[in-house]
Amino acid sequence: MKELAKLEKQFDQLANIDIHPAGRQSISLVQEAAKAGCPVHEGELRESIYTHEENRNDKTTWECYTNKKHGPYVEFGTGPKGQAHHEGISPDVDISYSQSAWYIHESQIGAAVAAKYHFPKIETKDGIFYICSGQAAQPYMYPALKNNEDEISKIFAEHIKKQIGDIAK
Repeated sequence: MKELAKLEKQFDQLANIDIHPAGRQSISLVQEAAKAGCPVHEGELRESIYTHEENRNDKTTWECYTNKKHGPYVEFGTGPKGQAHHEGISPDVDISYSQSAWYIHESQIGAAVAAKYHFPKIETKDGIFYICSGQAAQPYMYPALKNNEDEISKIFAEHIKKQIGDIAK
């Protein structure tokens, strides 16, 4: 009878295994990988990669994200160049690329940046405009998760095994 009570208590404890430390460790791993894989111009995008944990209705999610508006354009690419060169992005994301070039006014981009990307320029009465036909994808978020799936599984397995071991004592 005493052993049955102990076994019942252990089963009850199994239902309370805490995966939160494993989730936090895993999302930190993804964040580090995203920062390491993020293309850097001035470092603004890399420094804007954050994590967030949300607990709602007995469900926990962990998120790695950037709050920079240009982050998705870097990840997925833009225009015809993005469509032609988008290896490494998530296959679960359906992207629609603009097929025509667009114009960027000089007030929105520095001359050095335009020169770096070899944007042709047009001088008009309204100022200088640079012609952009897009950029190739430079994925950093999706690979940060995808390339670490095995390590994340190991992290969760280790945390769960340790807690099961503690319960069995």
